[in-house]
Amino acid sequence: MDVARRLLCAHAMSEVRLVGISKHYDGPRGKAVIEALDLTADNGELVVLVGPSGCGKSTTLRIIAGLEEPTAGRVYIGGRDVTMTPPAQRDIAMVFQSYALYPHMTVFENMAFALRIRKLPQAEITDRVQAAARSLGIENLLDRRPKQLSGGQRQRVAIGRAVVREPKVFLFDEPLSNLDAKLRGDMRREIARVHKESGVTSMYVTHDQIEAMTLADRIVVLRDGAVQQVGTPMEIYDRPANRFVAGFFGTPAMNFLTAELAIGHGGTGLSARGPGFELPMTERTLAPSSVGDVVVGIRPEALTLDARPGAVSLAASVALREVLGAEVLLHLDSAAGELTVRTDAQTPARAGDHVTVWLARGATHLFDARSELRL
Repeated sequence: MDVARRLLCAHAMSEVRLVGISKHYDGPRGKAVIEALDLTADNGELVVLVGPSGCGKSTTLRIIAGLEEPTAGRVYIGGRDVTMTPPAQRDIAMVFQSYALYPHMTVFENMAFALRIRKLPQAEITDRVQAAARSLGIENLLDRRPKQLSGGQRQRVAIGRAVVREPKVFLFDEPLSNLDAKLRGDMRREIARVHKESGVTSMYVTHDQIEAMTLADRIVVLRDGAVQQVGTPMEIYDRPANRFVAGFFGTPAMNFLTAELAIGHGGTGLSARGPGFELPMTERTLAPSSVGDVVVGIRPEALTLDARPGAVSLAASVALREVLGAEVLLHLDSAAGELTVRTDAQTPARAGDHVTVWLARGATHLFDARSELRL
């Protein structure tokens, strides 16, 4: 039986559940890295924790692994309380950013090390290592030492070392940060394939929104140790819960325009009015109490230089034309503020040109200016 099939059979129940997890340094009243975190990764799910540096995502992963003790809360794996269980008894495998390979051992010995500690028969060790190496395309590297490998090959070995253990849970702590752009793309596909074939519950930490969007079944967005939003990649992208989430996801970032939500011209309906523009909110159901200062968010791909029925116009000038091959980013100055427009490479606009940019009414996001929550 191959590794993936054994994993599926052996670990049908591997839900990870965090209940009220908090982590304070320097005592209960010290700095809070995580505060009252509740989170569940369902059986076979790949959950990505994403957020800026210092938001608590790696600390959360280390608490699940048993490398950190929570100040408060409980950790459950497969329904079993493992909060005080030593790391070696939690049946998890972790892949680190730094590879953490033993330099004096061959690839085979690195991958076999945990199995030897468990005193498995040599035949089973060889079978597991060779199967994992074959799956990852590194079977021709088994006799080499880490210094003879490229960064991508080392990361494959690190993943293979985790796979051969056949754990209940995979934990990935920013495993691709040390790789160049092409290798990151290759390894993202490799990790996605390993997860799909193994069906093992996985939790993945990154600050890279592209990794989060391409890998996750669900994304958990963290900021200052608190959950901002949990959802599928498209839920996070299409309906961000607040301005922070909206600005964190999307390349280039979402445009934000300050405005006032007020009764529209004619005395009916609500409109978001800002310098140089007025956007009717006819597509939204907004309570009269929503009237006040707001922030209008609109993604660069939702803006166009071509007039469209029902769109709202805004005068602007081109500050910078950024060529990305098949598409162009135009960075504009307008009365409403700076704007970025994603358009195709045939667009003739150049730096210094005066243009009219069109805002589609239904493509906007609206946030309360004070709370920054979605309206």
